[in-house]
Amino acid sequence: MSFGRLERSSASQPMSDINMTPLIDVMLVLLVIFIITAPLMSSSLRLDLPKAQGATPSAAPSAVAVAVNAQGQLFWGDEPVKPDQLQARVREAAARDATTEVQLRADQAVPYGRIAELIGLVQQAGLVRIGFVTEGPPAR
Repeated sequence: MSFGRLERSSASQPMSDINMTPLIDVMLVLLVIFIITAPLMSSSLRLDLPKAQGATPSAAPSAVAVAVNAQGQLFWGDEPVKPDQLQARVREAAARDATTEVQLRADQAVPYGRIAELIGLVQQAGLVRIGFVTEGPPAR
């Protein structure tokens, strides 16, 4: 029996290839996520906002009524007012109680831009709680 040196194979070489399977898995998951969420990001909804069926009146401690008719005329309650008069009245209401809610009634024919201007006017005057008043479904 000879006691010689056993031949060893050369030392194992480090693997120099990158395993692409986890990278591909992550990329496919991200692709699926983007495919699912992309349609949700588009704003292609056609809404008719004044016809809300599930609207319920809020229980605000104090509220003021502001209305806009189809011609764009502003009303404080049932009294016609000009924009500067409306802003002054909203400031007075905000001085009395900062949690006062503005209940906005707008005709369906009023353009969205006019409503946005009115909301800005009310917020500049000091009130930030704005509720949109809608009509419920017709009685059967």
